[in-house]
Amino acid sequence: MLGAGSWGTTVASVLTRRDHESLIWARNPETADEINAKHSNERYLEGFSLPARLRATSDLAEAASHAELLVVGVPTGAFRDTLERVRPDLHPWIPVVSLSKGLERDSLLRMTEVIKEVLPGHPAAALTGPNLAKEIMSGMAAATVIATEDLTVATEIQRVFRRGLLRVYTNHDVIGCEVGGALKNVVAIATGIAQGLGVGDNTRAGVISRGLAELTTLAVAMGGEPSTLAGLAGMGDLVATCISPHSRNRHVGEQLGRGRSLDDILAEMGQVAEGVKTVHAAVQLADRHGLPMPITRTIHRVITGDITAERAYAGLLRSHPAGHESEPG
Repeated sequence: MLGAGSWGTTVASVLTRRDHESLIWARNPETADEINAKHSNERYLEGFSLPARLRATSDLAEAASHAELLVVGVPTGAFRDTLERVRPDLHPWIPVVSLSKGLERDSLLRMTEVIKEVLPGHPAAALTGPNLAKEIMSGMAAATVIATEDLTVATEIQRVFRRGLLRVYTNHDVIGCEVGGALKNVVAIATGIAQGLGVGDNTRAGVISRGLAELTTLAVAMGGEPSTLAGLAGMGDLVATCISPHSRNRHVGEQLGRGRSLDDILAEMGQVAEGVKTVHAAVQLADRHGLPMPITRTIHRVITGDITAERAYAGLLRSHPAGHESEPG
C-alpha cells in the first residue's frame, strides 16, 4: 500500500484483517514508526486502532520490492511521480490498483491511464465507490467497486479485498467508474457551499441531481456507460461525498459558503481535497467535448477566485434556460 492517509491506511487495515501480509508505505518516517510501534495513525484516523500485523515503512523501494499486489493511495498530484519511483523495484506483471479519485491536471488522464503509461504491462484497476474511511474502520457495512477491463483480474482482486461487511463488486467500465469518482468531488464542493450558505435542502438536492447529470454526460462523452453512473461509482459515491460531514470536499465547500478563503481552508485542513484540483481538468475536458457543465464551470470560477461562493449560488440554477431533464446543463 503506497500512501498512509486515511483511506490508504483503512484499506491496508482491511487487507491485513483479511489475513494478507500487508506493508504500507508512509512518506513521513514518524507515521511509519507510529503504525509499527503504537498501531495507530492519529493524524488521519484519530482514535482508531490498527491491526497489530500491519507493518509500515518509509522506504519506498522496500515497499515496492515485496509487493505481489500494489495498491496506490497517494494524492493525484503525486501519483505519477510515486509510480516512477517504484518502477525499478516492482516485480513484472503484478496488478496495480488506484485508490485515488481525480484527474491528472496537465494530461487530463485518469489514474489507470497513468498506471498504464508509467508501468506498461501491469494490469491497472481502480477501487472506487461510497467508501468513507472512518465508517469502514468502525465496522459499518459498505460497498465498493473494483474496475478493470479484464474481469478475470477484477475477480481475483475482488477476492483479495472482500471482507466481512465490505461488499466488493466488479465492473468493466473503468472510464465511467473513474470519471464518477473524480467529478463527484467537484459536485461535493458545490453542495458544501449550499450548506455553508444555508440555501436549503431543495437547492442541495437540485445541485446533487444536476451534478449527477453532468458527470454522467462527461463520462459517456469519454466512452463510459451511463448505467455505471447510476451505481456505486456514480450516484452512490456522489451522495456519500455530498452529504457526509466526513467529506473533505464538502467541508471545503461549506467553508467557502461561510465566506472563508480557499487558502485558509486548505491550510487548516492539512489534507488533500481532490475536487479543488480536479475541477481544472474537468473544465478542460468539458471544453474538449463541447459540454456546458454549468455546475463544474461555476465551481471552477469560485476556486480560481473569479466569483464568490454567494454570487455563484445566486445564478447557479438559472445560468441558462432549462431544457429537458435528460439533457445536460
